[in-house]
Amino acid sequence: MTFLNEDRLFPVETSVRDIARALYSDVHDLPIISPHGHTDPRWFAENKPFADPAQLLVTPDHYLFRMLHSQGIPLEALGVPRVDGGPIEQDPRKIWRLFADNYYLFRGTPSRIWVDHALQDVFGVTERLSPKTADEVYDRISECLTQNAYRPRALFEKFNIEAISTTESAIDDLRWHDMIRASGWGGKVVTAYRPDAVIDPEFDGFADNVETLGALTGEDTTTWAGYLAAHRNRRAFFKRYGATSSDHGHPTARTEDLPADVAATLFDKALSGTCSADEADVFRGHMLTEMARMSLDDGLVLQIHPGSFRNHSDVIMGRFGRDKGYDIPTRTDYVHALKPLLDAVGQEPDLTIIVFTLDETSIPRELAPLAGVYPALKLGPPWWFHDSAEGMRRFRETATETAGFYNTVGFNDDTRAFCSIPARHDVARRIDCGFLATLIATGRLDADEAPEIAHDLAYGLAKQAYKF
Repeated sequence: MTFLNEDRLFPVETSVRDIARALYSDVHDLPIISPHGHTDPRWFAENKPFADPAQLLVTPDHYLFRMLHSQGIPLEALGVPRVDGGPIEQDPRKIWRLFADNYYLFRGTPSRIWVDHALQDVFGVTERLSPKTADEVYDRISECLTQNAYRPRALFEKFNIEAISTTESAIDDLRWHDMIRASGWGGKVVTAYRPDAVIDPEFDGFADNVETLGALTGEDTTTWAGYLAAHRNRRAFFKRYGATSSDHGHPTARTEDLPADVAATLFDKALSGTCSADEADVFRGHMLTEMARMSLDDGLVLQIHPGSFRNHSDVIMGRFGRDKGYDIPTRTDYVHALKPLLDAVGQEPDLTIIVFTLDETSIPRELAPLAGVYPALKLGPPWWFHDSAEGMRRFRETATETAGFYNTVGFNDDTRAFCSIPARHDVARRIDCGFLATLIATGRLDADEAPEIAHDLAYGLAKQAYKF
């Protein structure tokens, strides 16, 4: 018995749905390329059983706990750790029951599809989660988690993941990646270089982080030349652990290309903590151009994730720390913001710059036209608040007319919730096949071309763009 609709997310019109089904049947079993995300490499290094259903599916997933919190449920009640080590709910069954009692809140949301998919396809649950089935489902998942087949590495293989990239700070020691390597396990888990903590003057502890960067690399990071050399050194270190990309989560898409002396002066101000907010943005923007130039040398793909007002609630930030569901999309300019970067390196065919957006209005107006002409620029898939069925469909409708398919990079799941990875890729494959089916049915695409495009969107483009 199953409770997921086999035709979910396909077009409603019967003949178009039949085309979508046929395309999907050719791609739904393709390996997963997960080139950008936030799964914990420690899972794969230690390969310990996941603790319990709540710790696996609820507590780490900000998509879930932000919705519950919006209805007045304290994060403590969901087991989310506090910065001060204060009391939180420790009983995973209570957390799970609270989640099940409020599962109705997710009706119609992408989270509902992802959780349902995980319950049915990963754990063999045959009934929808509800207050009535909460304990039964909890016990079913708990029993599964005692089996070797549900340890992290076994699930990695069950999910048919060909490669996955985690994301680590520039000053992370990569110990878990080192342990994965030493274990001899064949799963491909690589890192990505995330230097926000040593690039953003407004990041907590910026000066101390830069000092740590210097200690790790043996470079004098009190000087501009030494600081840049430390980044090159650290990027090379990350490459030894499989990194094929850097990742930058800036508040804006601003880029700059400053003269060296101006950049050095601004760096000194950043270290001394005397930057204004605008100067901090200028420095971040200039460092994107510096990172792009380094990418020309070392081959790392440059990812830009701008446009989020991160940690919007000071109260939650103070109590629980970063990344607790309070990151909010903002309006973002790309045409003017990216021009200095694109003037510097946009014509380089061997450079890949992948730009994401939380401002959907910018796709047809700015990003698709930019990606549709600059050789170095590619569009990242719908991200975060838009990695939904509707968001993916809108992306294809608004990006394809100007950028085509081949100035995009397929799909990445960008998740901390491990068991949602196959669900997210399944949603993307269904939506893309439905979009292609509509193009065929309306005479805009020949039927013999669609299977190749479907394969590229599901697998080939991500593998190529991220150099896997």
